[in-house]
Amino acid sequence: MLGKKQETMAAELGGDWTQKKVSLLEAKEEIEPGILQEVAKALKIPAAAIENFDEEAAINIVANTFSDEASAFAQNYKCTFNPLDKVVELYERQLKEKDDLIRDLLSKLPNSNK
Repeated sequence: MLGKKQETMAAELGGDWTQKKVSLLEAKEEIEPGILQEVAKALKIPAAAIENFDEEAAINIVANTFSDEASAFAQNYKCTFNPLDKVVELYERQLKEKDDLIRDLLSKLPNSNK
């Protein structure tokens, strides 16, 4: 559900972990507490999240997160400005700084034809 590949998980677990061993671990009904702690640490989640995982609830959350157009929507992620305006603003500011720098350098030249 976190989008990690078994190879990546094996690498993060280190030691003698392989993709095959991660695959076998995923198929287990119960996981030893020590291994569970290692996996939780590699996933950067609490072990309790794995222990109390409810696949049906997780699927329900994912299903209700997407609209008919299959795009996520969250009010907090709405952009309040036009990013293109910000790029243009930055570009214009850099042009002005460049012009100011050139003007300053030219003024320091002896006998310049400003």
